[in-house]
Amino acid sequence: MTAETAIGLAILLPLCGAVGILLTGSRPNLRESITIATSLLTFVVVATLVEAVMGGARPELVVMTVMPGVPMAFVVEPLGMLYALVASGLWIPTGLYAIGYCRAHHEQNQTRFFVCFALAIFSALGIAFSGNMFTLFVFYEMLTFSTYPLVTHYGDGEARRAGRIYLGMLLGTSGAFMLFAILWTWHLTGTLDFTPGGILADRVDGTAAMVLLGLYAFGTGKAALMPFHSWLPAAMVAPTPVSALLHAVAIVKAGVFTILKVIVYIFGPSFLLDTGASEWLMYTAVVTLITSSLIALTKDNLKARLAYSTIGQLAYVVLGGALATTSGILGAGMHIAMHAMGKITLFFCAGAIFVAHHKKDISTMNGIGRAMPFTMTAFFLGSFCIIGLPPMGGLWSKWFLGLGAIEAGKEFFVPVLMFSSISSVAYLLPVVIRAFFFKPDPDEADHDHNHDVEKGFWANLQEAPVLCVAPLCLTAIGCIVLFFYASDVYNLLQAITVEE
Repeated sequence: MTAETAIGLAILLPLCGAVGILLTGSRPNLRESITIATSLLTFVVVATLVEAVMGGARPELVVMTVMPGVPMAFVVEPLGMLYALVASGLWIPTGLYAIGYCRAHHEQNQTRFFVCFALAIFSALGIAFSGNMFTLFVFYEMLTFSTYPLVTHYGDGEARRAGRIYLGMLLGTSGAFMLFAILWTWHLTGTLDFTPGGILADRVDGTAAMVLLGLYAFGTGKAALMPFHSWLPAAMVAPTPVSALLHAVAIVKAGVFTILKVIVYIFGPSFLLDTGASEWLMYTAVVTLITSSLIALTKDNLKARLAYSTIGQLAYVVLGGALATTSGILGAGMHIAMHAMGKITLFFCAGAIFVAHHKKDISTMNGIGRAMPFTMTAFFLGSFCIIGLPPMGGLWSKWFLGLGAIEAGKEFFVPVLMFSSISSVAYLLPVVIRAFFFKPDPDEADHDHNHDVEKGFWANLQEAPVLCVAPLCLTAIGCIVLFFYASDVYNLLQAITVEE
């Protein structure tokens, strides 16, 4: 199979899977088998491109020319390769988890749910492999529309309100800001191709570059930079597998990936360093990082706390890109993968707690670790990854972000990053402490926590179904694996700085 064929197949497989899921909707077992088989095949095809990309090749597939000089084209480069691996790879455990969650929670409209999920991965892979801003913009909007039914899955008033915020804010920012930025870029350069070193040098001065970068940054609403972040907490009304999709597999990663790709291939790190055009973006990311961390501390609802944590963690990626140094960009790219693995674990755990014990608020989770030791141990490991402690992969991305700040002469950002990590300790580890070291409330309405030592360990387990627990255990282990194999991620992304 040629690389060009692999690109087309990787993008089309989720689309074909969506069709298969739709046609087999009346047969749940077959429908879900198609979901898992498609996710596995997609990841395998994506993985076949890794060796070529690491060897310096940049496989390309041009589908059609929409306008003179504006093709619908796909090019696989290191940053897109990483995002494609994250999206396709995490689709596998998320698919398994979604099956267990939807069956245990007796979700309605499950066929629509799995169809939209597959379409979201189709859109994410289109974004990952986009060869120019036009192609990326098309798939970026597809991703918004394909995930809207997932956000509004329950169909009640709260879900519809969340859907209005979600659709309005994401379409509003991309239509008002990103589209204008794309047209301006085309006017300045006559091309929208992603080019190593950027395409704007000698085409725009520092002040105009600041404005253009602002249009791209705030036009990428999925990155949840403040003040365009409220759609993300609102979307937490969706089922937990959707929250995992939003926070780890596709949506928010598409946002920060887009910003990072624009910085590397449209502006160029050298151009940003020379003009200082991205300095304001550094401080915007820092404000978002600090503010969201403080808000997370106030949230008792577990998914809401994790949502604000995500907003802060996304700001790490934006900060690393805005620093425009070698280490900063490497750290930003690595954080896409590290945060994805840690945060998907935490959301899986939140969903498992809800399925098994119908609990959403942290204050009601006293002693739950005695009934759910596997889930809460995974939560502990995922928390360590988000905090950035060894032996979890999150350590390495934060390490390089700190080095990037020093390289840029912004040593002040190092204690800011440390403050954020300490904040993560403060809003994540209390969940673990409550679960394992607090006694269950004596007036608990249901006694599903009560731990009888005489019954033995296995008899006291009250975990979620195995299709919920197994994926969260796998992703928790993945956090550890990324610590020891971070050099592979580093080596993949290092080619970006070499090309630049």
